[in-house]
Amino acid sequence: MTLFGGVIPVTGITFLMFCVLAIAATGYALGRITVKGICLGDAAVFIMALVFGALFFTNLEGQLMIKGAAESLSYANSALKIIESLGLILFVTSVGFIAGPKFFGNMKKNFKSYVLLGLVIILAGGLSAVLCITIGRSIGFGSTIDTSEGFTAMIVGLLSGSLTSTPAFAAAKATVNEIYEPLVSVGHGIAYIFGVLGVVLFVQIIPKLTKANMDEERAKLILADDAPKKKAYTGKLLELDEHGFGVFALAAVVGALLGAIKIPLSGDGLGGTCFALTTTGGCLLASLVFGHFGRIGKLSIMPKNSTLKLLRELGLMLFLIGAGIPGGAGFVANFDIMYFVYGIIMTILPLIVGYLFARYVLKLSLLNNLGSITGGMTSTPALGTLINTAGTEDVAAAYAATYPIALIAVVLVSQFLIILF
Repeated sequence: MTLFGGVIPVTGITFLMFCVLAIAATGYALGRITVKGICLGDAAVFIMALVFGALFFTNLEGQLMIKGAAESLSYANSALKIIESLGLILFVTSVGFIAGPKFFGNMKKNFKSYVLLGLVIILAGGLSAVLCITIGRSIGFGSTIDTSEGFTAMIVGLLSGSLTSTPAFAAAKATVNEIYEPLVSVGHGIAYIFGVLGVVLFVQIIPKLTKANMDEERAKLILADDAPKKKAYTGKLLELDEHGFGVFALAAVVGALLGAIKIPLSGDGLGGTCFALTTTGGCLLASLVFGHFGRIGKLSIMPKNSTLKLLRELGLMLFLIGAGIPGGAGFVANFDIMYFVYGIIMTILPLIVGYLFARYVLKLSLLNNLGSITGGMTSTPALGTLINTAGTEDVAAAYAATYPIALIAVVLVSQFLIILF
C-alpha cells in the first residue's frame, strides 16, 4: 500500500496510525478557528474523521476499502473498534470521576431544579425522536434507507448527535444490529454540527432576549448553589500510583462488568430482548461512585484532576476518530436532507421545552436554568460559552449536577427506542 501516488510506502497498521494522527492534527486545528466567539472544538475531530472516511474509504459489506484500490482493510475494522472502545472507556470513566464528588450532594439538595430538568430535556429529545420516526414512516424512510430497523438506527444516531452525546452514540451502536452500526454513525455526524452550534447560540441569545442583568443573575446563582461540602480527610492517603491510573483502571473494570449484566425484557433472556447498561453506563456509574467516596479507608480511589482531564480529552478524541472513519465511509451514500431536518427538530425541541420548564415550573434563575440546560444537552462547548457570557464559572455546578443524569437517561432512551421501534 502506498500514499500520495506511491511516494510513501506504508504497511497496513502504519497507514491506519497515519490516518488517526492526521485526523487528530487537522481536527484540533479546525476546532481552534473562532468566528464571533464560536468554535467547533472537539466536534471538529469527528467532522474530520467523517470527511477522511468519506474521501478515502468506502464501506462494502461491512469491510472498509481504500477508494480506487482493490485492497480490503478488514484489519482496520477490528483496529478501529479497539480505538473506539478504548476511547469510550477513557472518556466516560473520566466524566464520572470528575462529576462524582458533587453529584450525589447536588442530587440530594437540588433534585427538582437540576436532576428533574435533565430528565425532562432527555425525555423531550426522546419524544422528538418518536415524532421523527412517525413522520418518516408516514412519508417514507428517505432516499437511502429501505428498512424500518435501518431508519430507527439512523434516527437514534441523529438523536445522539442532536444532544451531542458521545455515550448515547456508543450505546446505540452497541445495541443495534451490527449491519446498521454505520447508519448510527452517519446520523450522529449529520446532526452533531447543529447540535453543538444550536446550544452554543441558545445560551448566548436567551440572556439578550430577556435583557438579563448579569450582576443580579450571578448573585442569584451563588445563593442557589451554596451546597454543603463533605468533611475533608486530614490523614495521608495511600496511592497505587502517582497519577491514579491504577484506580482509574479498577473503576473501568468494575464498570465493564456492570455493563455486561443483561436484564431480560422479553423472551427467555437468551434469544429474547435484553437490557444492559453497556460499557457506557457501567463505567459511568462505577466512576461516579468511586469519585463520590474518594477513598476506601486510607486508600485513595480518586485519580488526580490533571489525569482525568487528560484521559477525558484523549478518550473523546480516540472515540470520535474510531467511530467517525467508518461512519464517513457511508456518509455520502446515506445522506438525505430530511435527516438534517430531523436533527434540527431533536435539538430545538428539547432546548425550548427545557428552558420553559425550568423558568415557569421550577422557577430557576436564568443562569441556573442555562447551566442545567448545557448539562441536560451534554454540551461541553456550550458550557464554555455560558461561562464567558455569565462572567462566572459557578454555572458549572448546575452543569455538573445535570450532566451525569442526562448521560444515563439518554443512554436508556436510545436503547429503548431501538428495542421498541
